[in-house]
Amino acid sequence: MEIKEIAKIIKKNGGNIYLVGGAVRDTILGREIKDEDYCVTGISHDNFAKMFPDARIQGKSFAVFKIGDKEIALARKETKIGRGHKEFNIETNENISIEDDLIRRDITINSMAQDINTKEIIDPFGGREDLENGIIRATSNRFKEDPLRVYRVARIAATLGFEVDKDTIKLMHNLRDELLSLSKERVFVEFRRALETDKPSIFFNVLKQAKVLDVHFKEIYDLIGAIQPKKYHPEGDSYNHTMLALDNSAKITNNVRLRFCVLVHDLGKGRTPKEIYPHHYNHEKNGVEPLREMSNRLGVPNIWKKSALTSVREHMKGRNIP
Repeated sequence: MEIKEIAKIIKKNGGNIYLVGGAVRDTILGREIKDEDYCVTGISHDNFAKMFPDARIQGKSFAVFKIGDKEIALARKETKIGRGHKEFNIETNENISIEDDLIRRDITINSMAQDINTKEIIDPFGGREDLENGIIRATSNRFKEDPLRVYRVARIAATLGFEVDKDTIKLMHNLRDELLSLSKERVFVEFRRALETDKPSIFFNVLKQAKVLDVHFKEIYDLIGAIQPKKYHPEGDSYNHTMLALDNSAKITNNVRLRFCVLVHDLGKGRTPKEIYPHHYNHEKNGVEPLREMSNRLGVPNIWKKSALTSVREHMKGRNIP
């Protein structure tokens, strides 16, 4: 069933359906739409199920109706009841408006909706203006209810090449204590997606700005201030070198595992005693342990760890290749 047909049925029964989230953002930007999410207002759960008896119902905390390849959720409100990004009480009913649903979302550029019937863009929080200005801004102070948003914002910033609003950076920092409540699997998903972007350094720089880089990426954080010989590294400390190398790797390969190898190749420099700066004797050997620690914390695939171990141990030999 096509979405226009679904929309007509919903409209006939007193409801409305909207395209929401990243799909609206990407439509405005002219980017490829990878996922389409739909939100319905004015219809109760039971009535929706009656209207579409062949729909499959998915989800534990709240129902998502699957009609063909379309995923449709009812507008909802959320109330935080505990730590982490899963502890919410979720309310759905026919009286919840699209604006009620949008305000619970993370950032303004993701808090827009498009009416399927009229094509009207509903933008109560200035998302379109932020898109035009290349700004990522929290939709409201409710941003602080979900610590996963810290990594989502950093990843979206890398994906779009946008800057993060200063007040949003503060909100990210205020979530620092809750970041360790996140599962390694959820953190790794955002990390991997950041490595897939054209300029993955933005992900780490945003976390650095928010003063949370050391929570899950301590080994990268430890490279900050690890001074190198200016003759060979005019770009600055080991962190700057790593970010430059990472972005350069993104220009020449789409292989995320290779990009990871570049990211971690100099981790040993973060363990160099400051008294011997700018030298980093045996940093290729000293990088093995921080690689292991970082890989275990993030749950990276074993094939990544094996490849990265070669990168850490052997990268100094590359300069001897004619």
